[in-house]
Amino acid sequence: MEKPLRNTLRLTVTQARRILEEAIAERLAAEFGIDRAGLVEDAARLVNLDGDGLRFRAAIVDHLRHIDTLTPGDRVRPKGGVAGEAVEQLVRAVAFTHLNRLCAFKLMEHADRKLLRETVGRGVNSIGFKFYLAEQADDETRWSSGQQDVAYRNFLVWQGCQLADELGALFAPDDPANHLFPKHAVLEQVLALINAPELLPVWAEDETIGWVYQYFTPKELRDQVRKESAAPRNSYELAFRNQFFTPRYVVEFLVDNTLGRMWYEMLGGATMLVERCCYLVPPPLPPAIGAVPRPRKDPRDLRLLDPAAGSGHFLLYCFDLLLLIYEEAWQRREGAPSYGPTGQPLHADYPTLAALRRAVPELILRHNLYAVDIDPRARQICALALWLRAQRAYQQYGFKPAERPTIARVNAVCAEPMPGDATLLTEFSATLTPPVLGQLVHGVFERMRLAGEAGSLLRIEADLREAIAAAKRQWRERPAYAQTHLFDDEAPQVEQMGIFDVRAISDEQFWEHAEGLVLAALQRYAERAEDGLGYRRRLFADDAAAGFAFIHLCQQGYDVVLMNPPFGTASKGWKAAFELAYPRTKNDLYAAFVERGLALLHSGGMLGAITSRTGFFLTSFQKWREAILLTTARPTVVADLGYGVLDTAMVETAAYCLEKRHV
Repeated sequence: MEKPLRNTLRLTVTQARRILEEAIAERLAAEFGIDRAGLVEDAARLVNLDGDGLRFRAAIVDHLRHIDTLTPGDRVRPKGGVAGEAVEQLVRAVAFTHLNRLCAFKLMEHADRKLLRETVGRGVNSIGFKFYLAEQADDETRWSSGQQDVAYRNFLVWQGCQLADELGALFAPDDPANHLFPKHAVLEQVLALINAPELLPVWAEDETIGWVYQYFTPKELRDQVRKESAAPRNSYELAFRNQFFTPRYVVEFLVDNTLGRMWYEMLGGATMLVERCCYLVPPPLPPAIGAVPRPRKDPRDLRLLDPAAGSGHFLLYCFDLLLLIYEEAWQRREGAPSYGPTGQPLHADYPTLAALRRAVPELILRHNLYAVDIDPRARQICALALWLRAQRAYQQYGFKPAERPTIARVNAVCAEPMPGDATLLTEFSATLTPPVLGQLVHGVFERMRLAGEAGSLLRIEADLREAIAAAKRQWRERPAYAQTHLFDDEAPQVEQMGIFDVRAISDEQFWEHAEGLVLAALQRYAERAEDGLGYRRRLFADDAAAGFAFIHLCQQGYDVVLMNPPFGTASKGWKAAFELAYPRTKNDLYAAFVERGLALLHSGGMLGAITSRTGFFLTSFQKWREAILLTTARPTVVADLGYGVLDTAMVETAAYCLEKRHV
């Protein structure tokens, strides 16, 4: 997208944000008794609210108080209320969801996609709305009786529900945005902005939704928080302080020289990617003497991760290359590996090219692409962008919407604590046997409290293994049975010494399965926590087991890791733990992300990153260069890019690729 068009989109998003935020804040105060300063009206005085309205309001108040506890420093809080900053965060999140949904509809109804009937292109005159009224008698009656605004709002909610199964992160029926809908006049203003003729070209681009994400956070907010604190004060600030769009040429450079290079080596250079990857620096073939040749993999076994994904730009281009890789693997049947997820070669599972093409967009999203971010809004955007790219692939292959498989899963995860509270966790842990299992589950739960601050840098899988190892050591070193009763015929009791209660374990095989038992218990807990908290939890949770999904993602090994990570210092709430966890790279977040990314790679895996160039020159990064870059991995390509690459970020950058050494 050219800069003049981006500037037009930036202005549109800025105007839409201001209109929506004002409308949401007004509705929150007028209907639910919560004003922008944080004053919370006594619920007994809100006679306009029915039972559902009062329950929703209670959930909002709980959520605001939770946000308030995450915001350090002195704040002016009205008596019985919350800090105004908490209300502003909620207002901004709801406004952003509304704008995302309207933009999603605009992208889907575009003539190049035709994924749904016109929904927002002409507002209440959209053809999709007219079809809806013909099928929905109640809303047709509302339309005829002068309640056009109610009927159209119901239509938009209904349209979102039709997409919820595949795009639950954005169109969840219980999302608070459904209860805080802007007035119809406000909605018409926003629709007029996004339907402006000068913006018509942007709705053909899959990456448009990423630019909307980039431009939604106002510059004045970034400037304000940087002025108030040199370091991010919480995960919310950390998320938007480092929101910088990665240019397409940088994305292609890094992906070409990681995923592209890897496939090039697997096929000995005989690949179509040589023509497709214009930034690929081909490695020497055959490999140098003593080098480990790269074994060929079934494409379904390739895993790629962006640990600070934002709107998913890296993964969108990876998707494009993977389409070619799948077809090339299918066509090259000789010597094809048979260790895909089904245990069969690709051509055995998909005997025709048409069968492969019908399956491959869903296969890529299910098997290949993984994304993590600490911002739940980024998860919305990333999941939508990848889904749209899959729909475009089906369209390119000639499949009509009715012929396309359902996209059952997009591996976009928001790093956040496990759901539920300490009381529920204690009750659940007490039901687990042996007792050490409950202790291990409790430990993981506590560590996950840092997930919102640490994101992908939280080594939760390593913490779990270390805890299991410590418990196993204690079990092996436990004292012999100690006689604690007067009479010899009474059963001896095991003395409990140490942190873990290992008395009930008599078989060493328990430790071989301990990790799986802990993870299974955590999954059961996450589901129970969601059910137990019911309506109030669901309003603010995208995923019933979001914490467990994050743990599962961290456990996997990856072939490629790609990133434009945050830079600077860790947030204040996590700074001490961060410095303990990353002693060699604690001077900057981006250095720690590189260290973490390499740890998540398989031997021979590749990492591509764009970061500040300071790590290659400053003496304070000497440990990073010596212990990470030159020991754990080796650089394969480096581009010193300088200023002006990351939009408005005033930082000199470098883009580079690393290959993890074989161990």
